[in-house]
Amino acid sequence: MGGVIGGESPRNSSPASKLERKMVEAMQQRALKGTSVKSFNSVIMKFPKIDESLRNCRTIFQQFDEDSNGEIDQQELKHCFQKLGIESTDDEIKDLFQACDIYEHMGMKFNEFIVFLCLVYLLNDPAVSEARKRMGLGCLEPTFETLVESFVFLDKNKDGYVSKNEMIQAINETTAGERSSGRIGVKRFEEMDWDKNGTVTFKEFLFAFTRWVGIDNEDDDDDDDE
Repeated sequence: MGGVIGGESPRNSSPASKLERKMVEAMQQRALKGTSVKSFNSVIMKFPKIDESLRNCRTIFQQFDEDSNGEIDQQELKHCFQKLGIESTDDEIKDLFQACDIYEHMGMKFNEFIVFLCLVYLLNDPAVSEARKRMGLGCLEPTFETLVESFVFLDKNKDGYVSKNEMIQAINETTAGERSSGRIGVKRFEEMDWDKNGTVTFKEFLFAFTRWVGIDNEDDDDDDDE
């Protein structure tokens, strides 16, 4: 768990987009409710359970991957919104698609789809509609909430971003007195800060998290099995 991000490099994020501002505002509002997370170690302890829950998204992913090519394109994503009963404009769907298609494949892979679902959870009313319950998303809400709470815990000043100092502080709270705690904090931060701008958004945190629990490698594993 927690390997260094490697392999294909994600594209750099563009300057703060409308969608990113909405994510930051939503996270700032969510932070007002507080978090039950007390240490980064407590998050790590939940990795196996989170991993299992997120892998259950595979069935949902396959339902939306209408041509079964292993990716969800923008049109399929539009159908996804319709099936989930989420009202969004074409521009909003396009923005979400581009935000989650971080490798610019023009198709959303499985780990990118997980990030998409969690962003939808953050940006929309958490109450699950009947359509979303039927699609199996109801049981995923506790996992998404854990991810949101984990980010709130890391975001000490509640500005909607995580800085390197905040990450080091969070690690120090768990491993106080250990010489390696600072290095661990820096390493974790570098794994999250994909665009190297010194701050981490919730989206960047989610992509790093899928790596930490091993979801990112699942498509490669599937290819090897074929």
